[in-house]
Amino acid sequence: MRYHSLGRIPAKRHVQFRDPDSSANGSAPLLVEEVMGFEGFSGNESILYHLFSPCRVKEVGAFTPIELEEWVPDTHVHRLTHTMAMEPQGDSVLGRRVLQYNADVEIGICVPEREADYFYRDGEGDEVIFVHEGSGVVETIFGTLPYRKHDYVVIPRGTTYRFRFDEPQRWLTFYTPGEIETPNRYRNRYGQLLEHAPFSQRDFHPPAELVTHRSRDEQHVKVRVRGGYQDYVLDYHPLDVVGWDGYVYPYTFNIHDFEPKAGRLHQPPPAHQTFQGPNFVICSFCPRMLDWDPAAVVLPYHHSNVQSEEVMYYVDGDYAARKGVEIGSFTLHPSGLPHGPQPGTVEKTLGMKETSELAVMCDTFRPLKLTTLARELDDPSYAYSWYEEPVGA
Repeated sequence: MRYHSLGRIPAKRHVQFRDPDSSANGSAPLLVEEVMGFEGFSGNESILYHLFSPCRVKEVGAFTPIELEEWVPDTHVHRLTHTMAMEPQGDSVLGRRVLQYNADVEIGICVPEREADYFYRDGEGDEVIFVHEGSGVVETIFGTLPYRKHDYVVIPRGTTYRFRFDEPQRWLTFYTPGEIETPNRYRNRYGQLLEHAPFSQRDFHPPAELVTHRSRDEQHVKVRVRGGYQDYVLDYHPLDVVGWDGYVYPYTFNIHDFEPKAGRLHQPPPAHQTFQGPNFVICSFCPRMLDWDPAAVVLPYHHSNVQSEEVMYYVDGDYAARKGVEIGSFTLHPSGLPHGPQPGTVEKTLGMKETSELAVMCDTFRPLKLTTLARELDDPSYAYSWYEEPVGA
């Protein structure tokens, strides 16, 4: 991300900086400088100035392990998972329900019935929340981040935050112990997005306003660490930052700001790539013009995921290559099996000039495991959707 700053900061790093709004008699108290950085001190970082030490804890609460119950199917087949019937459950953190996972990424759905009444910080990895339905703001140590329908909300590890809803929510969620970045090939050696990238820096939106909280009321913070949730009680408001600057902060990117690629013949999935993580990518399939060669086959060709697993989440529109796939469903095309358009769809779409599909895809380069929730929502008939009775049978 590009450099950004909010609030008030000193002219130099690591120097005395006193609370500019202190009402104390005499000398104003020193602010507490926090360097939040990646890769030790070699990666991107931001520097935040707090009213109170971020190490200050009044009480250490319980630790609760995160337990993912694996479903090992009897068969290795393509799978369809229906999620729209999922009832609202939990809050904006504990309501996230994982469907597929491996050591690199967890993919799930969240239909929260309420806001969290505590603050949350992921101390283990980065998060991407795709807002299928809903709007609101994310209150963070970096400031207030508004979000709307079809936004990707990207939250780097170490960010203390809390969602505030304007309306009912439905999210597609990603967690990774690695970093979420724009693809390397979209950036020059300085990190600026290149002209051929399907978006520019103008499409990425950092927090809009920094609100410094000075309350000394008790606040609860839940932190994801060591494969579980650790609870803490603070005697101050954790969003106590007076100012910050740097390259690490949460941001939003709306899928409708993705500029889809079109060609004379079919463009492969990397043309839709939006983010990268360790051993996986996230892609945006958006409404676009289709291939214009008179002989073009506009649907994706059959292909074998020899070294990857393809997860597609259907957001809106009509995905012409699939029959019987509803909005809010997942398809999983696992490694080792070819997949492609279902019977009749190629002929039906010849000559089409545009597509209305809106979908989010995640390709992983290591096999995915399934949870027991995926078993509950599984449609076993999907594996047979390419089969047709022989003529005359």
